[in-house]
Formats: sequence, C-alpha cells, structure tokens
Amino acid sequence: MATEALYRIDAYLRHCDARVTHVDADGIELDRTVFYPLGGGQAGDSGTLTLEDGTTLRVVDSRKSKRIGATPDDTLHVLAAADRECLERLGVGAAVRADIDWERRYRHMRFHTATHLLCAVVKELVDGCSITADYARLDFAMTALLEKSTVQSGLDDLITAAHEVSSEWVTDAEMVANPQLVKSMSVSPPMGFGRVRLLRVHDVDLQACGGTHVSNTREIGAMRVAKIEKKSARTRRVVLEFGT
Repeated sequence: MATEALYRIDAYLRHCDARVTHVDADGIELDRTVFYPLGGGQAGDSGTLTLEDGTTLRVVDSRKSKRIGATPDDTLHVLAAADRECLERLGVGAAVRADIDWERRYRHMRFHTATHLLCAVVKELVDGCSITADYARLDFAMTALLEKSTVQSGLDDLITAAHEVSSEWVTDAEMVANPQLVKSMSVSPPMGFGRVRLLRVHDVDLQACGGTHVSNTREIGAMRVAKIEKKSARTRRVVLEFGT
C-alpha cells in the first residue's frame, strides 16, 4: 500500500500520527506523511519523528523511496546520522508522530507558487527549476532578452491581485491529450498511476505539478527578481528572493 501523501490533500498540515511501514539504513517510511519528498525542483521537507517513548528523531531530508515497487508517494524520511542508531528499535507497525519544519516548508510553498506566476509572466517552456527556502530559480528555454523591470512588475501585479490557488486531477489519458499542461522540459509528471495532479492559479495558470503551494497569491508576499542571466544561447535564468 502506498504512503498516504497528506501534503497533497492539505499543504498546511504541520503534523500527523503514522505507523512505520519500512525501515532501511538511512531512514523510515510511513503509512501516511506530511513530509514532501524532493521532486519537481522543490526541496524535501525536514522536521522530526517522535516515538511512543518520547524519543525525537531528526529528519534532515525527505526523498522518494527507491524500493522496488515503490510509488511516487512513498517517502523515505532521512534521519540525521546521529539518530540512525535508533532505527534498530523500530519495527513495522511502530507508532510515530511526524512534524515538519513549518517555517521552512511555508517558504517553499510561497516560492513554488511564485514560480507559477513567473511562468505566466514569461510564457516560455521551463528547462530547469530549483525551489529552496532561500531562493527559487527557473531556467526558460528562450533566446529573447528579458527586462528585469518588466518581469518584476508582472510578478507584483499577480501577487497583489490575490488570485486563488487550488489543485485538481486529470486522468493519464486526459494528460496525454492536453500536452500544453506540461510546461517543463526537464521534469515530467508521473504517469502510469491513473491520474495526474494539476495546480491552478485561477485566471492565471494551469499546469501539471505535485508540489506544495499557498492557497492565494497574496500569501506569497514581497518577492524580488534578484537577477536574470543568460545561462546559454538558448536559456535565460530568473532567480527570485523574498523582498523586504
């Protein structure tokens, strides 16, 4: 049974109770989790797992499980090296409480939503993406020059317009029939599992995306186009940082 990815249902969930389903040398898999695993350019969550006896284990990263037969939702909670000795005490079925580092996750959510707005401003295919707690960047497949002031103005307008943000699902067949829903050349949506998640910024953008986002663009807050650079003859990189 695949891990229940609670972050896809509600990105604002900060913790959950869960049961251990698998243990390996690096970390733990659970039957349900609020931890988003590295993917789609977005960094994996960090936080803690608390055992029934009160022991707290530090989760330094979250990655998609590489077990044979694992699904995209099966998440390995990677423990700090000093805490891995506790893995010997954990068996399948053990109860834990999972808590994410909410401040870090919320920064990811704000940045990730901002990159969708950036796609609406620039309107070119994306050929690389990185979303961290400190910055976000998109590489656009294009040769034309980008004016920093124009991009900044467009981004500001969409943030302050307070567009609602929501997710929806389409079948694999619908995804194949609507290739315009994929705006990334470097990351493909997971296919073969029956359905694909879309992220809709109402009246602005709709594209395949499995990441975590805020529910309204106004939550993004002040966002600064830190720099625009030419990465190659066919690529322009836009880097975003939080404004003051």
